[in-house]
Amino acid sequence: MISLPLESICGISRLKSFSVSAIRDGNLRRQHRLKTVVSTENIATSRKQDSTAPSSERIEDAATYLTYPPKVSHSTTAPLVDALRACAKEDVACFHFPGHNRGKAAPPSLESITGISTFLHDLPELPKLDDLFSPKGVILDAQRKAADLFGALETWFLVGGTTCGIQASIMATCAPGEMLILPRNSHISATTGLVLSGASPKYIMPEYSSDWDIPGGITPSQVKQAIKDLAAESKTAAAVLVTSPTYHGICSNISEITSLCHSYGIPVIVDEAHGAHFGFHCDFPSTALQQGADLAVQSTHKSSSPNYLLLASLDAARAQLSENPNTIFNSTMNLAIKAKKELGEISGISVLDLSSFSSLFPAIDPLRITVGVSKLGISGYRADDILCDELKIISELVGCKSVTFAINLGTTKEQIQILLSGLRHLSSVFYGAKGLEYSKRTRISAPFTDIITGLSPRDAFFSKKRKVVMAESIGKICGELISPYPPGIPVLVPGEVVTKEAIFYLLERKRMGAAISGAADQELSLLTICDL
Repeated sequence: MISLPLESICGISRLKSFSVSAIRDGNLRRQHRLKTVVSTENIATSRKQDSTAPSSERIEDAATYLTYPPKVSHSTTAPLVDALRACAKEDVACFHFPGHNRGKAAPPSLESITGISTFLHDLPELPKLDDLFSPKGVILDAQRKAADLFGALETWFLVGGTTCGIQASIMATCAPGEMLILPRNSHISATTGLVLSGASPKYIMPEYSSDWDIPGGITPSQVKQAIKDLAAESKTAAAVLVTSPTYHGICSNISEITSLCHSYGIPVIVDEAHGAHFGFHCDFPSTALQQGADLAVQSTHKSSSPNYLLLASLDAARAQLSENPNTIFNSTMNLAIKAKKELGEISGISVLDLSSFSSLFPAIDPLRITVGVSKLGISGYRADDILCDELKIISELVGCKSVTFAINLGTTKEQIQILLSGLRHLSSVFYGAKGLEYSKRTRISAPFTDIITGLSPRDAFFSKKRKVVMAESIGKICGELISPYPPGIPVLVPGEVVTKEAIFYLLERKRMGAAISGAADQELSLLTICDL
């Protein structure tokens, strides 16, 4: 989990313009080369006010890039947990992954250990469970509650462990060739962060106890000397990373280190993976945020360590398949064949197969059923809403003209009948001449027909950026990664020249109800471009 301090936007003027949309699909992107954060953990950013930047500038940047102050809902104790519990209790026909279908095909060997409840609650990104990459519901509520609890301006949940948070924090503050001051005993994630960011290390050697064979923390004087050493080489530090507490619990003086660094205009990142509990007892050390850190990354359940429930599930699934590898999918395959045949007989409903393409593709997954609904005069999003909200049929994937259903080991005959009844209902309500006209009118060209690369994605990622209205972005080099989600296939990629086809494609899908992920401006009125 990553948090941004409540009292400032990263505590220094250099970090003044950062975008909350910086974390998308596991990557932290910059806005105006600003640099921000990230954490499964928890990334927090501090609340302390920036004494070096004009107050008007701070207010403008906060209004532009941050939701401030966090609006915390007190309707539930744990909104995401409550939503997960509610979804697990629903009596629905599931045609989405994971394939155990809410426990109906749970591997017996693993179910005997965890019980059926684990599988009932093993759910994907359903509408009621929000979207981690563009949260607007229960995840957003949960993150705001976490920010409120930790005293942060913003908090983000991650599922890649503190490792992911450290990497993203380094990438948010350090561009290629820039210097990062850090202790030599930093976690390996700091090293991979340097690789990903292209930054170079300026190491501080921590005090070492030979009696215990344990390294300690680092001191403010060591940090000051590192800053001076760089200055002697006509270099400056882009950021300072401190591990506090260490694995053994040794804490550095974050308060003095942050005061020193801020006097030089340098942001401070604290790897606080082992200190998530610090704020909850008067005898605990002060938290990194309380001491003025700009970014703090915490672990609340150490998910970057091997999770043996997850590891065991791989082994259990393998064992389940091994029992009868040649026949285990027989009944599932028969259900899929029956479903495709009967779906193809419904007026206005088409079923995707290889004949839909001019190229000679070798195969199509027989357990993935994609039905076209444009001849009904409605979009795939509208069809999916009706199936989900009114008929309790949950799909795997939705597009502008189609809905996809995944047939798996847990799919039952009863569920197939519910699916068939649901599509017949759509046909009876919407099929007609109006639908045929709609199908002709909604032809959309692919956005990938004329791709021109102006910069590499890495160079575009780190370049200076600015926002322009959509119409002005055409012909410019894109500075952000934008895609309809699901499926998460990017339409605009950093470094590619923006085309009117790509803009039209995104706007049309948004109009039809698609969720657009990755855009700093979620209304798609503005686009971030590279300011060359």
